[in-house]
Amino acid sequence: MCTVTTLSCWLLASSIHQARAEAVDGMSGVLDVIGELHNTPCAVDMPSAYQEVNLGTVSRSQLLRPGDQGTPVAFQLRFVDCQRASGSIQSERTGNLVWSAYQPVVSVAFVAPADADDSRLVKVRGVTGMGLLLTDALGRNVALGSRGEPLFMQHGNDTQTWHVQPVRTSAALGNGAFRAAVDFRLVYE
Repeated sequence: MCTVTTLSCWLLASSIHQARAEAVDGMSGVLDVIGELHNTPCAVDMPSAYQEVNLGTVSRSQLLRPGDQGTPVAFQLRFVDCQRASGSIQSERTGNLVWSAYQPVVSVAFVAPADADDSRLVKVRGVTGMGLLLTDALGRNVALGSRGEPLFMQHGNDTQTWHVQPVRTSAALGNGAFRAAVDFRLVYE
């Protein structure tokens, strides 16, 4: 007597056996396909997700005293596939609700270790006496680990700009190559 379960098991075993019998060394392989499905109003364009911001050579003469700032360098995050949808986020700075019936609203949080002498600055590795200040397009300081001001996104594609600049701290200023890593996270509500 053949049941549905028995027949299913036999067909599965038969197809696995046939696939193994047909496999020849160097003539077959496996393709693992992975991904994620999310419901977000916008996606970050992949070249924006992993980018390098080059501050070039920073002159010590720009950073003589604590608080002195070097030249800011702009970087951008490009958003794609922004859907026409309502959005709202409460501003952490003002407490005001920012909303739109037609545009998605996003907030970006930048996460990095803070400089030991000035917690507003991103800690750099390789030199002392300098940290990195992040500001938004309107020149407002980015509070590390906190959500930035809500941003309205245009339907389709949109680009948002921030700046990074070297700032002298109270520690002794050293010479050499430096680097820092800053993660960012998008917040939708």
